[in-house]
Amino acid sequence: MAESRLVGPVRIVGVGLLGTSVGLGLRNRQIDTILADASPTNLRIAIDYGAGRAAEEGDLPQLIVVCVPPDVTAEIVARELEAYPGAIVTDVASVKLAPLAELRARGADISRYIGSHPLAGREKGGPLSGRADLFIGRPWVVAAHDAISYQQAGAIDDLILDLGAILVEMTPEEHDLGVALVSHVPQVISTLMARRLTGAAHSSLNLAGQGLRDMTRVAASDPDLWVQILGANAGPVRDVLMAYRDDLDRFIEALEDPAAPGAQRKVAEELAGGNAGVARLPGKHGQDRRFSSMVVMVNDQPGQIAHLLNDIGALGVNLEDLRLEHSPGAQIGLAEISVLPEAVTRLTEELAARGWRIAG
Repeated sequence: MAESRLVGPVRIVGVGLLGTSVGLGLRNRQIDTILADASPTNLRIAIDYGAGRAAEEGDLPQLIVVCVPPDVTAEIVARELEAYPGAIVTDVASVKLAPLAELRARGADISRYIGSHPLAGREKGGPLSGRADLFIGRPWVVAAHDAISYQQAGAIDDLILDLGAILVEMTPEEHDLGVALVSHVPQVISTLMARRLTGAAHSSLNLAGQGLRDMTRVAASDPDLWVQILGANAGPVRDVLMAYRDDLDRFIEALEDPAAPGAQRKVAEELAGGNAGVARLPGKHGQDRRFSSMVVMVNDQPGQIAHLLNDIGALGVNLEDLRLEHSPGAQIGLAEISVLPEAVTRLTEELAARGWRIAG
């Protein structure tokens, strides 16, 4: 076990997905972790799950991590700052400017507070969804402000590194603009796309492939939480959505008469713009490196995926990514595997020789 940077104890307020995951990760490093939650049931579950212990009189936490919904984040942070004057306090809310502004308005001691945000999560919430490895390799933003010193904020850096996340420093303004583009607006678009499915014929839904499932995956997220998030970051989200609306208007105009002069060129330019945007997304290990994909047909039987992965490894090919899709009405799965481009031809031939069916 690696040595922990934190000394502890660490107090976690709110034991939903993020709070429980923080607790589980810290307990793996033998940090004394104190749990608190407004729900006695959730608190008991998180304790039984091994995420930490109940608070005791005389606790003196080194660090407090507030993991509560955005609409009460500033209130709870202010309460914790007052209750534990020797502790540094952070929160993990997905907006950073609004809580800081409210804390300033309350007159809270923000010399001991700095907001942070782990960009990690799952569609399901609650303590039972917590995972000790949830943050490994994921960005975790620290939203610095002038009222706290680097030395005081060091405990939060230690927390992030202990949990295996990648520390990213931003201002609260930069953070909120960034998550509007890469998280909050995608949630809105995913939701609206999924809503189109509610009145669709079953015959149409049976045609759905992995692309639609990928696009609508986050539409299953908690509506109550997202009402708060979008309300707290409304300005940046609205700006991106208005630009997106302009993009849609150009696309719709081009499709009104696809045979009109220049219409197909406009569609092609929009599609090429999407290609350019995707190419900017960091790939594996943070590199802008593209991989090639191939689809292998897998029988819906126990052990088939393990067999496929074993064969790929035996051929000396590194698997960069894997996605599974089930074929409606057929006892077969489609495994889309991503590898380096130079490995595709040999891997296709070798897997076919071993009896695997390559689609396409």
